[in-house]
Amino acid sequence: MKRSVSKGAKGLALVILFTALAACGMPRSGPTKKEIYAGSVLKEGDAFIVSVNSRVTRATAVTPALGFGSDFRNAGVIGSDTISPGDTLALSVFENVKDDPLLGNTGQRVSVLDQVQVDGSGYIFIPYAGRIKAAGQSPEGLRRAITRKLDTQTPDPQVTVQRVAGDGSTVSVSGMVGGQGVFPIERPTRTLTAMIARAGGVAIEPAVAVVRVTRGSKTGKIWLEDLYSNPALDIALRAGDRIVVERDTRAFVALGATGTQNRVPFETQTLSAIEAIAQVGGLNTTLADPTGVFVFRNEPAEIANSVLGRSDLTGDQRMVYVLDLTQPTGMFEARDFLIRDGDTVYVTEAPFVQWQKTITAVSGTTSAASNLRTSTN
Repeated sequence: MKRSVSKGAKGLALVILFTALAACGMPRSGPTKKEIYAGSVLKEGDAFIVSVNSRVTRATAVTPALGFGSDFRNAGVIGSDTISPGDTLALSVFENVKDDPLLGNTGQRVSVLDQVQVDGSGYIFIPYAGRIKAAGQSPEGLRRAITRKLDTQTPDPQVTVQRVAGDGSTVSVSGMVGGQGVFPIERPTRTLTAMIARAGGVAIEPAVAVVRVTRGSKTGKIWLEDLYSNPALDIALRAGDRIVVERDTRAFVALGATGTQNRVPFETQTLSAIEAIAQVGGLNTTLADPTGVFVFRNEPAEIANSVLGRSDLTGDQRMVYVLDLTQPTGMFEARDFLIRDGDTVYVTEAPFVQWQKTITAVSGTTSAASNLRTSTN
């Protein structure tokens, strides 16, 4: 009888110990499925919890819209020889006189002016010809204008004009490129892709490269891959354009029973839930519950209303999307559901994990007590 009571007492003690350990909370990587669902609006919480299906996937499939406005797209390619303020010109004047040339010394029939800069107002000064409007003209048009000015003072002057790469029609290229700098717009570099190539190409993976162009007070951005795949997006450049190649700054946070827990940058333009999980090493095979993959997001009211079939929500809404990878279409839903910038991907632990931790803790406690009792005896 005493032995039976002793066994019953031990069993009761173990139950009490299990309960106490469970109550005090074993170490874990985050909330359980039950605790997440407890925060639902249906249970007077502040988050909408939605199971992902094809309709939800379509409603939430929003990707960053990058591209150039009409001001950029409709600007035609400028002539490679169009003169601009700041340009440097090289001029030569051949006179048909030997004894008393207008511009040169006696016996000098050719006069060379190799560093004539166009001023801020677009004019140049030529001796005996005066100030001449150069900006906006081609070298040929300016040649004719100078010839007309000099023709009344020296017989049949022969003039040549050459535009030298100067500070006028230039753009700046910076960021993740092979060689940053200020480059002139010349015949081979009149478009965006050509100018990027002139700067040494991009120095990061094309999949995460974004090209930003600022023209005056307006700015346009585009994915580098889109720029290369669609020639219509290859805009013509204008003097003063500022080109910056930068890395995509979007990222998501991975937590819970995944291969790694970290803030993870996007590696492609679009990222699905299954790709995001794979990017952090997949599910932890000893801990993860494949029925409890959650995506936490602040959703704009327009999308939240569409997902929930409502029209009364205003402002950003807290949404929790649930993916069950064990369902017949679970993997397909995870493949099609898009992760967005700022999302938190959280994988819950399997229910047995807490029991396993409790058993381990109890076994350890019992073993320690037994060892202590043995050493005391």
